[in-house]
Amino acid sequence: MKKVICKVEYDTEASVVVAKYTSGEFGDPAGYEETLYETAAGKFFLYVNGGAESIYAKEDIKRMSAAKADEWKAERGL
Repeated sequence: MKKVICKVEYDTEASVVVAKYTSGEFGDPAGYEETLYETAAGKFFLYVNGGAESIYAKEDIKRMSAAKADEWKAERGL
């Protein structure tokens, strides 16, 4: 997935996966996945996707600072 945020393109295929968090089982309508990526330029973003009843009912990309990325990993025990 690609998304441009504030004139910066974030691309899951051109970035490196740093960590992944899954909530729920496959097929769970309330389940979701969060995948933290780092771009070649050192920028972080979160790719999110989930079931119809989850907090991420549609796939999206959210940019993150390095500090927020570290906080996200710590909150999920990664």
